[in-house]
Amino acid sequence: MSTLRVTVEELTVHDHPNADALELAQVGLYRAVVAKGAYRTGDFALYIPEQAVLPAELIEELGLTGRLAGSSADRVKAVRLRGELSQGLVCRPRVLAGVDLPAAAKEGTDFAELLGIVKWSPPVPTTMDGDVDAAPDLLPWVDIENLQRYPQLFEPGETVVLTEKLHGTACLLTYVVEGERVIVSSKGFGSKGLALREDERNLYWRAVRGHGVPEVAARLAERLGASRVGVFAEVYGTGVQDLPYGARGNAADAPPGYAVYDVSAEIDGQVRWLDPARVLEEGELPLVPRLFEGPYARETVLAFASGRETVSGRDLHLREGVVVRPVPERYSPVVGGRAMAKAISPAYLTRKGGTEFE
Repeated sequence: MSTLRVTVEELTVHDHPNADALELAQVGLYRAVVAKGAYRTGDFALYIPEQAVLPAELIEELGLTGRLAGSSADRVKAVRLRGELSQGLVCRPRVLAGVDLPAAAKEGTDFAELLGIVKWSPPVPTTMDGDVDAAPDLLPWVDIENLQRYPQLFEPGETVVLTEKLHGTACLLTYVVEGERVIVSSKGFGSKGLALREDERNLYWRAVRGHGVPEVAARLAERLGASRVGVFAEVYGTGVQDLPYGARGNAADAPPGYAVYDVSAEIDGQVRWLDPARVLEEGELPLVPRLFEGPYARETVLAFASGRETVSGRDLHLREGVVVRPVPERYSPVVGGRAMAKAISPAYLTRKGGTEFE
């Protein structure tokens, strides 16, 4: 998931093609359905993104009682309203009365805490849970922001790589050369600086042991002259998420699906991000499918974000989306970190029975 921020944004308002009483308020590349006449292009309003959980008082104030997602009807989720995709909420809660909205937009003020809005955390299945320990040597993963929220992240014509975004669960492995230690974590635990104790029943440990990841990481550390190597991968299959890619995630006689999407290495005291396709030897580990490498164009990215999955080679189900990264790796002042973004398929966002375990 990307970072949850609830900010004031300048709107561009479009006609709704299928409803006279509705319009589309655009924030970045996101569009949220709003009542006709509520806003005009150039107005400022609060934007609450997907996966935000709202308190009951705010839900009632916005007239959304019983209309949001989740068992408590309190979670913002992408929906189609009269045929148009609506992502997030555009509103002006009473608490913002008197706030200089253009100034708040310019400063990037985050109103999540003031409004009592929190990020949704899905329940953790027992196979992804376990006993944990503090892991100060774990090389962490970072949240990838959505391209639709930050459309200016890449320059037109800049060379980028698009890889398929898999709907599994993120597995973090750090190999520490001193002591030949192997640290394994999930995205959720890793964000808290915690690692999972080894357990043959644990999904992540089954994946890294089954695919020989510690041994590959050790060889990579030797080739790079690194003191630590991080291997970041998606674990997938039946029982992991609702999109299995033809893999048996819960089989006792085989490891779950595993595909590497990133590598980091600490070399001479500095952590560097590396392209797995360029630093791993052919066949060492399965990689996420590489869909495109060439000049950046927003239309190209959005086209590749939709379609059928390519992991299984059999087009078994829809694609979640793509991850975009520049060649070479660089810093982005737009997001204050790595220049990397995701673009998600509208069909994925509005599918029925979806799961979002971390």
